[in-house]
Amino acid sequence: MKASIYTGLAIAALAAPGLAYDIPDNVQAFYNKVKNGGSCTGSDLLKGGFYAEEGGSKNFGYCQKYFTNKGLYLKGPNTQLADMDIDCDGNQNGIDHRCKSSDDTQSETAFKDQVKKFGISDLRADIHPYVVLGNYGSYSPTFDPEQHGIKPLSVVAVVCNGKLVYGIWGDTNGDDGPPLIGESSLAVGTACFGQSMNGNNGHEETDVLFIAFAGDHAVPGSSADWKASSYEDFEASIKDLGDQLVASL
Repeated sequence: MKASIYTGLAIAALAAPGLAYDIPDNVQAFYNKVKNGGSCTGSDLLKGGFYAEEGGSKNFGYCQKYFTNKGLYLKGPNTQLADMDIDCDGNQNGIDHRCKSSDDTQSETAFKDQVKKFGISDLRADIHPYVVLGNYGSYSPTFDPEQHGIKPLSVVAVVCNGKLVYGIWGDTNGDDGPPLIGESSLAVGTACFGQSMNGNNGHEETDVLFIAFAGDHAVPGSSADWKASSYEDFEASIKDLGDQLVASL
């Protein structure tokens, strides 16, 4: 669930430990095209009217411009993309102490039942690099990525701080606040922006590109190391699929 209080503007300058990759030329070109392509409108805009932060602009949404029928990404007005709040939902057993600062952590993720078939009780935010997509609540607007071909536990590419990180769609925005976008697990935040990320401190600049890929082929299934004991091991297990997906950009 989305919740972060930003405590510094220099986060992006911090070195990001852990496993992240250089951005391939075609992915950088796609990032630049999306960023400089203006606001998402018309049929390109799958659904708008979302916030990047509470009290801010309600001009963020789910977009398919330059990516029609292949997937979607998060986009704000003009050159803005998305920010990154930190989610610590899921398995709390042994979780990184940095998640303790979160005041709205839930004990399970949206796809808890799906990951159980891979032999784990739930995703763990400091191991599994999951991304939060979709808005389900009594608020308006709402958005269901599955209606646009995005499958639960599919690979999501995250372009952040001059790096590329592969995540999975692992949680959704629920009914505990306004309709917000731009959130990922502590593992993603750490890989992108370093150890200063915690359950109550995210990255406020709207310069992060989250790309979700449509279709069953984007789901790693049993080839992913769901039982991994570290982020690095899980990330390495989805790299080949992530590389295949971003090659299509």
